[in-house]
Amino acid sequence: MNKTSSNIMALAPNTSNKRETVCIFGTGDFGRALGHKMIQSGYPVVYGSRSTQISNLIPKDAEVLSHAEAAQKAAIIIIAIQRQHYNFLIPLAEILRGKVVVDISNNLKLNQYPESNAEYLSQLLPGAKVVKAFNTVSAWALQSGTLDASRQVFVCGDDMEAKQMVMNIVRALGLTPLDQGSLLAAQGIENYPLQLFPMWKLPIFLSFGLTAFFFCYCLALDVIYTYIYENKNFSFFIAITIPNRVCPVMALILLALVYLPGVLAAIIQLYRGTKYRRFPDWLDKWMLCRKQLGLIALAFASLHVLFTLVSPMRSFVKWRNGKGIISQALNNKTEPLDSTNAWLSDSYLALGILGFFLFVLLGITSLPSVSNNVNWREFRFVQSKLGYLTLILCTAHTLVYGGKWFLSPSAYKWYLPNIYMLSLVVPCTVLVVKFVLVFPCVDKPLTQIRQGWERTPRYSE
Repeated sequence: MNKTSSNIMALAPNTSNKRETVCIFGTGDFGRALGHKMIQSGYPVVYGSRSTQISNLIPKDAEVLSHAEAAQKAAIIIIAIQRQHYNFLIPLAEILRGKVVVDISNNLKLNQYPESNAEYLSQLLPGAKVVKAFNTVSAWALQSGTLDASRQVFVCGDDMEAKQMVMNIVRALGLTPLDQGSLLAAQGIENYPLQLFPMWKLPIFLSFGLTAFFFCYCLALDVIYTYIYENKNFSFFIAITIPNRVCPVMALILLALVYLPGVLAAIIQLYRGTKYRRFPDWLDKWMLCRKQLGLIALAFASLHVLFTLVSPMRSFVKWRNGKGIISQALNNKTEPLDSTNAWLSDSYLALGILGFFLFVLLGITSLPSVSNNVNWREFRFVQSKLGYLTLILCTAHTLVYGGKWFLSPSAYKWYLPNIYMLSLVVPCTVLVVKFVLVFPCVDKPLTQIRQGWERTPRYSE
């Protein structure tokens, strides 16, 4: 196959009606699902199996032969069998010489073997052109029509022509091939499906840790302190009240943590006077998980909205309101409307509604289906400009609601500040530093540094 035809195939998969026969070794769930999908896409499929008896599970129109006979009928052989059963391929080495052998296997744990399954297969079949592919797609995804989350297929191999043939098949199945390079990349491709939310570990652990801390903090001040010093049993606060205090605090702090690494990065660049030095590893990892932190913050904000909406239905709230009405009736006294408190109440609710609306907008634009349809400037405007506006509104929402407790001695139980005071430390710090960074005297040199200017050039002319 010459270079011109290879390029044409890369742009247009296979425009002829006749497709090459594909052989699949293995009649398990994935082998059957892959064969069924290939038949739908116009590929003749032949199965190589120990038993040549036709089963009802085998896709219709597929042929079942022995391993040797099936391999002789196709130029592409897909190995849908686990690594521990690869030994049956050794007697077929001569038949498979010069053919494209696709390894789709996965392991049970990360780095289970010294070498990848695909590299091991190439050692068993030195004359075959081994390609790694399809291991990131599940049988269920193939049967259900390849959902968006399962459309990408990582492909790697040492033979460019063999790799191109496999990528053409991937495109014909309605999937998206991603060339990962040589067969040395197979180890990482095989480890990929075994990773459990790799970018979510730090945000989740951080969220669990902060949630546990703030929950215990509120439990000590609102339940234990009240029981010891006031002899009141407010243990039912654990169900609604305390979670409704922890959720907004977590949402605000996590949102601030999304923008704090960007502020720290700007300070480091200003201090160094260059952008051509790596950030510390902890800052790199922090910046890579900002999207996950933002989505978890949105989840906490959504819980806060739900808890707030159900609050009027609580027995405690009904009892407290009824007690106030009865007290006014018995004293024959009506409390006048406090316009100041009414303004504060409406203001903090309005700020919360606007902040939550922008919060949801940030979450929507982070979805791949949305972010892929906007250019970089539009995405940056939403995530940066509107993101800081969201942080300002949410911080103001908390300040208006909990700011009155700063000067109230009764708010400092056991000399500890209220939880809302603690929640304002990180976001206020971020906003103050960001306000300083937008000054022209600071923003101008920072912009020059990010455009390539260096205070002390590495190379002198």
